[in-house]
Amino acid sequence: MYQEILKNIEQFSSQNISAERKEVLQPLATYIQGKVNAGETIRLNFICTHNSRRSHLSQIWAQTMAFHFGIKNVFCYSGGTEATAMFPKVADTLADQGFQIQKLSETENPVYAVKFDLNEAPVICFSKTYNHDFNPKNNFAAIMTCNNADEACPLVFGAEARFPIKYDDPKAFDGTALQTLKYAERSLEIAQEIWWVFKSITN
Repeated sequence: MYQEILKNIEQFSSQNISAERKEVLQPLATYIQGKVNAGETIRLNFICTHNSRRSHLSQIWAQTMAFHFGIKNVFCYSGGTEATAMFPKVADTLADQGFQIQKLSETENPVYAVKFDLNEAPVICFSKTYNHDFNPKNNFAAIMTCNNADEACPLVFGAEARFPIKYDDPKAFDGTALQTLKYAERSLEIAQEIWWVFKSITN
């Protein structure tokens, strides 16, 4: 894994996560542990309204943490209730935190390749609906990362489990002097909570 990402991970602590948040996160950890125990493939689809910020950060950090803790057969996806584009500040934030980012297209909805390790396949990121052909159709967990998506999708077709794990939208700080700081904070908040989930898994 790239050293800058490892440096960030080394700063994480269970003590930084409240008991209330651990209660929110525990059902996802239990789901993943059940899949590991059964020797089944783990498919995680992180869903937000526009698939532009929080869902991408969650997808990328989840794939990274699965690798970091050696949890096999984990495949992470993201989607929205509608498709827009991955917001460029997300790529900038991840690059600042140690990921290698390659922009593969210059369309209105660009495709990004995000690498966390020299020898591992990149996470492919672009905005899409949660039921896009790029994403799994069944036997996956739907992780709802924002209130709007959770309310707009009372039923996620094909999901075998659903977990509301919501984060404040850094979009609120777009165009302000705090934008860079708030995107970095949100990314590391998501990373630390997903770290806690995967840290609890035993092979």
